[in-house]
Amino acid sequence: MSKLSNYMRLIGVLAVGGIALILEFVLRLPFYSQIVISTLGLFIALLMFIDMVKTLRSGKFGVDLLAITAVIATIAVGEYWAGLIVLLMLTGGDALEDYAANKANSELQSLLENSPQSAHLITGDNLKAVQIDQVSVGDRLVVKPGEVIPVDGTLTRGNTTVDEASLTGESRPIDKAVGETVMSGAINGDNSFEMIADKTADDSQYQNIIRLVKQAESTPAHFVRMADRYAVPFTLLAYAIAGVAWYVAGDPIRFAEVLVVASPCPLILAAPIALVSGMSRASRNGIIVKSGTIIEKLATAKTFAFDKTGTITKGHLTVDQVYATNGYTQKEVLALAAGAEQQSSHILARSLVAAIPENIPTATNVVETTAQGVTATIDNKTVKVGKPSFISKKPIKAIDQTTVYVSVNDHYIGYVSFSDELRPEAKKVMDQLHDQGAKQIMMISGDRKSIAHEIAQRVGIDKVYGDRLPEEKISVIEKIENQFRPVVMVGDGVNDAPSLAMADVGIAMGAHGATAASESADAVVLKDNLGLVSKAVEISNDTMNVAKQSVLIGIAICTILMLIASFGVIPAIIGALFQEVVDTITILWALKARVDQ
Repeated sequence: MSKLSNYMRLIGVLAVGGIALILEFVLRLPFYSQIVISTLGLFIALLMFIDMVKTLRSGKFGVDLLAITAVIATIAVGEYWAGLIVLLMLTGGDALEDYAANKANSELQSLLENSPQSAHLITGDNLKAVQIDQVSVGDRLVVKPGEVIPVDGTLTRGNTTVDEASLTGESRPIDKAVGETVMSGAINGDNSFEMIADKTADDSQYQNIIRLVKQAESTPAHFVRMADRYAVPFTLLAYAIAGVAWYVAGDPIRFAEVLVVASPCPLILAAPIALVSGMSRASRNGIIVKSGTIIEKLATAKTFAFDKTGTITKGHLTVDQVYATNGYTQKEVLALAAGAEQQSSHILARSLVAAIPENIPTATNVVETTAQGVTATIDNKTVKVGKPSFISKKPIKAIDQTTVYVSVNDHYIGYVSFSDELRPEAKKVMDQLHDQGAKQIMMISGDRKSIAHEIAQRVGIDKVYGDRLPEEKISVIEKIENQFRPVVMVGDGVNDAPSLAMADVGIAMGAHGATAASESADAVVLKDNLGLVSKAVEISNDTMNVAKQSVLIGIAICTILMLIASFGVIPAIIGALFQEVVDTITILWALKARVDQ
């Protein structure tokens, strides 16, 4: 049923109930009141039956069968007021489910309200307001107090405080200094600052998150599997108790009295509300989960596979060592390298700019040669930064590390090397995943086996697969045995996208990762914190426990009430009111999944 029809059915039941009350208790026309309620009840029962048939055709059990039978039974034996209460429960429950889902997704919806639209572009000595889609990588921008940061970039002048609550869920102010990155969608504090655009608007963090939110909203959540587990036995039990009560008492009213307390609400609403609430809790913690099915899989995951770069390690290389020769100083080599690279979109360019943000010389005639390096004019000299063969015709001894080499007028003057730091939280995360039930943790990396093994040993990973191309990563995942499934793959780059899609659950480290990885993943970590992977598992476990508890609590209460009603001590109208109590308890318990434990 659509959200609109759910609300319309509730309004219809309330309206007809009001008319019936006037007919019965004001105009003293109980016969007409019975006709009005009975007509409405049979009409809604017919609509529910059509919905149930559609559900059955999709291969799933229709848990509305009990409710339909209860409505028809109460009307058939003349307990039309009890029938009205059952109808009110059903339509009100559906409307409440929609409300709970909307409430649970409110954190995601808030992202759409602060979309940046314009930017202040520095052109020479002038400041020009431009549309956000006109900003290019390498442009210098000014962000004024209180404005939304337009694109992802690196702060180059001025210190400030930003609010990243709409991106990460953290409401505390975050200090940003020169050389640090700022994310689009964050709100600037009281100080103006200058920045270099690292990405265009379409590739920036904010637009990426909006795409993910829209995708999460359009992905149907397959909640019915938990209901399937309990629906058939519960329905058979209810019919058995009601049938025996009718047979022993010899009165069909007893059949109706039992069924009106056999609320299907724990099956219809409890699991969906708990799962949507769990998704909401995840979003507040900086994790977008795209469907309720992912919550269920994460709670039962047996294998976790990690990429190395950007996942186990921080992924953003930092300047490790600067070597200078031929009369140049280390500071001059670093400044020339940063000046030539400052307009490049290459990951090393950002690291160079961050290492020396306040002393970057102006570069002109910048030409980037793919996979080779950058040529630029600085102080009327030709500066080349890149591979040894690119920057000089003379042979240069390469070092076994990520490095860019620098020449001036084709004369080699030194190099800048980079290193990737291990995430400090990585070891703790692996320990937590083992404690949460992971049978094996593996690393599948494109890096050299020696480096991969060293990192794995330091953080406590069980198996290591190094020197793996993207298609080879997929092969590793495909060969994992059923006893070690579901499999969760965690990665951050474009090369991880196929593996994320192949795994039972793909988690993208989306704070600085590629859009392709985020869109291929089932869940996206918005903060640059690997600990949120184990947090996602914790939330999933809590959510599934709450969902099961709410279903079983509802079933237990209903079963007790059915046994009591079978002795004829609960009139149908009172039983229908009891059903409302059961529904309220079940729904409130399911909403516990929205709260951090």
